[in-house]
Amino acid sequence: MSLQHCNYTASTPFYRFLEISFLRNLRPSNYPKSFTNLADVDLIFALDAGTSGVRTVAFDPRSNVVASSYRALTQHFPHSGEVEHDALEIAALAIATLREVASSVQQAGHRVLAVGVTNQRETTIAFDRATAQQGHRAIVWQDRRTARRCEELDEAGHGPLVRSTTGLVLDSYFSATKMRWFLDHGVLDDFRVPSFATVDTWLLWWLTGGVDAGVFSTEPSNASRTMLMDLATMQWSPSMLELFGVERHMLADILPSTSNFGTIRVDVVPELAGVAITGVLGDQQSALFGQACFEPGVVKATYGTGAFILANAGEAPPGVFDGLVTTVAWDLGDRGPRAYAVEGSAFVAGAAVQWLRDELGFIASSDQLEALALGASDSGGVQFVPAFTGLGSPFWRSEGRGSITGLSRGAGRAQIARALIESLAYQVRAMTDAFATCGLELHELRADGGAAAMDLLLQLQATNSRLAVLRSTTLEATARGAATVAGLGCGHWKSLEQIATLWSFERRFNPQDPLVCDVGYRTWLRAVERS
Repeated sequence: MSLQHCNYTASTPFYRFLEISFLRNLRPSNYPKSFTNLADVDLIFALDAGTSGVRTVAFDPRSNVVASSYRALTQHFPHSGEVEHDALEIAALAIATLREVASSVQQAGHRVLAVGVTNQRETTIAFDRATAQQGHRAIVWQDRRTARRCEELDEAGHGPLVRSTTGLVLDSYFSATKMRWFLDHGVLDDFRVPSFATVDTWLLWWLTGGVDAGVFSTEPSNASRTMLMDLATMQWSPSMLELFGVERHMLADILPSTSNFGTIRVDVVPELAGVAITGVLGDQQSALFGQACFEPGVVKATYGTGAFILANAGEAPPGVFDGLVTTVAWDLGDRGPRAYAVEGSAFVAGAAVQWLRDELGFIASSDQLEALALGASDSGGVQFVPAFTGLGSPFWRSEGRGSITGLSRGAGRAQIARALIESLAYQVRAMTDAFATCGLELHELRADGGAAAMDLLLQLQATNSRLAVLRSTTLEATARGAATVAGLGCGHWKSLEQIATLWSFERRFNPQDPLVCDVGYRTWLRAVERS
């Protein structure tokens, strides 16, 4: 069976379809792991479909992790600057992790009240809703194949309209030019019901029935990343649809982030049959929610595949700011206020650690990086620019590429590892400096994501950005955000104030003397210019 062109019909049992396609080839997971002996507990599930993998996490009423399951996602790099995922694999991994965790917690006597979904955001899927056929692998948010098209639109004078309508910059990071690429290359030509989806929409559609009346919906935090949504109305913009040549019927309906998005079908996840999906957020907005950044000016930093800074900007669109983008944080419908956010995005953070591990063999596992870097007192003049897929905020240079400079005979593995960690802090400093330049005052950074486990990184970040950095008690703030927004959506938690009492931090990092960091940062900026 060709995974690119296999069809799913209403007569095909869903789980059997994915089992044939993907699940039979998966190795047994090391999870789920149970962390509580309590029985008869009401749980909320978070389905976190990220760039590197898919995770399901079960949370108890105190938002503590009860069980978790994770599967890595295959990365495809067909040509330089191109990054793709197989959308069927994303669905298969979602089903696998949901089933594993559901089986574990139900055996322990727990009940599942609702499911929340969070996802890599701008990744775009073209498919036929009549057959579930993909015409092409999904184009990932890191992909740069449409960079030239963005330049052409900017040169034609469309940049200001895009900026004022969507809050975004004309960059291939976002979904609209990916959709245009699919159309220009005939991917949807033979489809009976040609459709575009971000990953949240794709998973909602599959989990609620697929071609058999699956829900085709999205919500504002994801829709605002497509470059097709009007930031003020939170609906698809006619002017943006016309500019990019995307027809409205190809796009999902936009619902509030806390909605009843439908129930999980018995032939999809039998263990969760009838459980409602009551909350959806894009991954970075979900981390903002998971870090309880409910008041304007509260900011979080996530060190995941990329590095992302989001600051709550309140209930009204805050305007646009040089080097940054404006986006929707969430729309809670009748469960609470809507919120906007100002965001800075660095495309590569943890992905650079993976590169050092997988391509260069410097370390056997990612958690060894800090120990290697601590073997050097400084980077010895080495500068690492992790621009593997261009430069994001505040530079916005799609032609940028990664580089390691300043090498000498005295530089070794430890110096290169330390330079990489320093570069992660420098990337975020560039964004926090942009916030300051725009007059956006930041008081502290609430840090999460896998790389936030490194004390060296967070201490460097505090000193570089002149801000206290608070490491969240749970680094999986993205999953926590999906669970708490879903719990709010189903009434499990009654208010943002109640959810805020559940958040805590594990350690605080305060700024130190910035002299050495400032010298290193200026040298790094020169390396960025050369890259």
